[in-house]
Amino acid sequence: MCFVRVYSGSFKKGLAVYNISKKKRERINRLLRMHSNRYETIDSVGAGEIAVIIGFKIAQTGDTIGSEGHQILLERMTFPQPVIHVAIEPKTLSDRDKLKASLETLAQEDPTFFYHEDEETGQLVISGMGELHLDVLVTRLTKEFKVDANIGKPQVTYRESIGKSARHSEKYHRVVAGKENAAEITLKVEPLSRGTGNQFTNRIPNGKLPQELIDAVERGVNNAFTSGIMYGYPAFDIGATLVDAVFSPTTSTPLAFEAAGALGFDSACRKADPIILEPIMKIDIMVPKEFLGEVISHLTSRGGVIESLESRPTTEHIRASTPLANMFGYSTSLRSITQGRGTFAMEFSHFSKKSGGPSGG
Repeated sequence: MCFVRVYSGSFKKGLAVYNISKKKRERINRLLRMHSNRYETIDSVGAGEIAVIIGFKIAQTGDTIGSEGHQILLERMTFPQPVIHVAIEPKTLSDRDKLKASLETLAQEDPTFFYHEDEETGQLVISGMGELHLDVLVTRLTKEFKVDANIGKPQVTYRESIGKSARHSEKYHRVVAGKENAAEITLKVEPLSRGTGNQFTNRIPNGKLPQELIDAVERGVNNAFTSGIMYGYPAFDIGATLVDAVFSPTTSTPLAFEAAGALGFDSACRKADPIILEPIMKIDIMVPKEFLGEVISHLTSRGGVIESLESRPTTEHIRASTPLANMFGYSTSLRSITQGRGTFAMEFSHFSKKSGGPSGG
């Protein structure tokens, strides 16, 4: 079932349409208008209406559907990166393929849900926006997809970065299958502003080093970004610059320069005050007036920072930010403090430097 909103024109049952985002043709087999837990079949849907299309095979959330002769691509929605993950495993080995297929279906439906297989442990790990998000998905797995699975404790997704600039010269030398592979490079790493992402820059003058070796260094650095610095979490907001290299026509190989890139990046970052970044969540809390003081006190004890407080006729609206690691089990605590009358919504805001090492959920 694909929920669509029509911005212009109309769609009819049986019509062949064009998925502009995917550059593929699709067909509308059926059109439905939804009413809570029931639906009615309709023949067409016009501008301003919301309907369900049955029959699409490749459409995903955020795709633009239109006519092939008049392709207008609407702006895609931006989804935050998942900040919480749990390990999941089938109760029986025979259910493993079924579990993977079910996770694939859920990932297609929900752009904020991801899963991957940990290369070291072999565990399946699912990632989402929060405890409730993953609870709902796990419930769907058991009730809707009929997959029995064991769920681990939630874990926070941390990032790594650096606090200052540093330089490092890396020498690499190996003999592989009788051939000598050698590389010598100098890398500079520096912290970038939050949210910039990672960048690789080459500052070696043209002609001093063949392009294939520069590309090899870039591959090595890009691979090192994903494996972290101290704790193995992905490295973010780091600029890496290749500032010097020694080239020998007989021993300089892409293999050696790629390895030197990865090793040099790792060593340079260890000199650059490596830091852990933790996800900070933006929280909106609605509580009755009589519980305001206790709720604020409890939130502060969890590391929360109150950003604004808005009074309404019967409730108080608290806006705050707090580290995700301190928010596990908060829904239960809030209900307990407010006799079940307090509600809250939480979404990812940004990554910020964490004091001390990472902690689990």
